[in-house]
Amino acid sequence: SGFNSIGHMDTMLRGRHHIGHYKEGEEFIQNVFHVLFLLFSGKEKSNLSVCWLQYEVSKVVQCLQAKNKKKLKAQGRKSKKLAKNLLKAPDNRNHLSLWKLYAYLEWLLGNIDDARKVFDTALCMAGTGGLKSPQLCSLTLLYAQLEVELLESTDGAVTSRAVHILTKLAESGPYVPYSGQVLSVNVLKARKTYEHALQDYLSKTPVSDQDQVSDANQLVNLVGCYALFQYLTVGIDAAVLIYAQTSEKLEAPGPQTGENTGENFGIQNFPTALEAVTVLHTNLLRFHMKISVYPLSPLREALTEALKRYPSNQSLWRSYIHIQRKSHSASKARRFFDGVTRSTNSLEPWLFAIQAEQMRKKLTENVQRAGVGEIHSTIPETGLTNRIVALFEHAVQSENGTHCPLLWRMYLNFLV
Repeated sequence: SGFNSIGHMDTMLRGRHHIGHYKEGEEFIQNVFHVLFLLFSGKEKSNLSVCWLQYEVSKVVQCLQAKNKKKLKAQGRKSKKLAKNLLKAPDNRNHLSLWKLYAYLEWLLGNIDDARKVFDTALCMAGTGGLKSPQLCSLTLLYAQLEVELLESTDGAVTSRAVHILTKLAESGPYVPYSGQVLSVNVLKARKTYEHALQDYLSKTPVSDQDQVSDANQLVNLVGCYALFQYLTVGIDAAVLIYAQTSEKLEAPGPQTGENTGENFGIQNFPTALEAVTVLHTNLLRFHMKISVYPLSPLREALTEALKRYPSNQSLWRSYIHIQRKSHSASKARRFFDGVTRSTNSLEPWLFAIQAEQMRKKLTENVQRAGVGEIHSTIPETGLTNRIVALFEHAVQSENGTHCPLLWRMYLNFLV
């Protein structure tokens, strides 16, 4: 038709194929990056490089989700070539965010050993900033999280590579690659260092807005590293305690007087930090439930509390839908969705409520058709269909819903 959309739409399935990146749209985006690259220099150019590589990583993630091995291989080659070229630029050689993305790219492509080498190289090069360096903390957190995901269980995790990485960060010395063991005396020292660093952070006041943003990011990385360290060396309860203490401190109301004392600063100083810490908290609980026996209620409570406060956080909604699929009673989730949609203008609760019902419908249909082959069930499941249509109707009547092309397309798609 001579008309193509730019970018992609994740939510729509067309037959068996996910709609991916269109060729013309892809060329357009690549051209934009190439043209912009000539206009910037120094720090701006480095930041643009990070954006470009993030975009490449997102395409690799998409190939992984679509389980398309052939496409993944080709995309992986292209993305790696770009990453290496970007890192060759003199300004980017010491740019830790780029190294972090390159290592993550290798990890996603399944080259675990290569990824570890890249991470180790970046950590050796990063110097001895320790917990004071935001980029170093961010790099270490990702490395440790990826290593933890490889663990089958938490038994013997105290001597794992992840603990080594987190211990080295707290030592603020030159990084030494993992040799197979972690000394318990180093673990004790690191725990003390983390504890003091977190207390110092939570009691200091940000000076300017610019500091505030970097301070918020740094606080999140610090809490993430400390909680993961506690999880591996002590257990899940110790990690949850850190998240609870941090959240409590961040939720504390600010001082009433004009001057800001260090003791009681609250959410107005770190609004984004609390949300990010909550996401880390729920992700850790989800991971722990995957590798060991643990009750569902702490995770469900954490998610419902968080979603009331951040109704537009997609990561939290995904986790919520994931745990709701396990329960056979839909009424609790429906009541919760209903409550959230009434109290907020954001569209995410509607979109995820619809998605949850569509998953339930698919599940019901699969069960009804099981073992019958191509013959469709004689009793159609109309209850869920009517419910989904009602949700769509309410959603498109809301102020934001009326202007959301995605919502209208999903509605049309469903009716078809």
